[in-house]
Amino acid sequence: MDAIVKKLMREAGRTYAEEAGITLKDQPGALFKLLVLANLMSARISADIALSAARELFQAGGGTPRGMARLSWQERVDALGRGHYVRYDESTATRLGEMAEAVQDRYGGDLRRLPIAAGRDPGRAAALLQEFKGIGPTGADIFCREAQSVWPWLRPYLDAQTRKGADRLGLPTDPERLAGQVPDKDLGRFAAALVRAARDKKLAGSVTS
Repeated sequence: MDAIVKKLMREAGRTYAEEAGITLKDQPGALFKLLVLANLMSARISADIALSAARELFQAGGGTPRGMARLSWQERVDALGRGHYVRYDESTATRLGEMAEAVQDRYGGDLRRLPIAAGRDPGRAAALLQEFKGIGPTGADIFCREAQSVWPWLRPYLDAQTRKGADRLGLPTDPERLAGQVPDKDLGRFAAALVRAARDKKLAGSVTS
């Protein structure tokens, strides 16, 4: 493994799901939590605030589609407020409730059915994810980048943000060549680290120095 990649993984190689307290598995609860996180991170708001808001929502009982739907709109607003997600709290509280109901209606509350609906095609999966309110192209990329840790059929999912980070670090930007820098099992962590490098010049400078 390239020295830059080793340093990057050591300094920033953790998924956003891990930071939000999600033990990502191919299980309904974990996948729904990842969808919530992707929704929160889709807004023009710092990742730290989105992570904090996700933890508050899960603590309030919103870690499953049924639990999120059971929370009142005000309870969701309050949880988002505790996470300092205040700029978009009211609209996001509404979207999260609608998203929870949609997961129950379309997938029986189990996002493991989404790969079947998508025919295990990454592009189709991203399109299906964007049918949830609040999940646009950015949110779909966030979900798929992280989900490739447990859904091997997504690999390598290295979107424009990851390639921007790779370019900043002087790494290959071709997805297949970039993916070859780490073992398949580490692609989710690698993708998250590359996104951090794309957003944080200080981190990128530290890794390449």
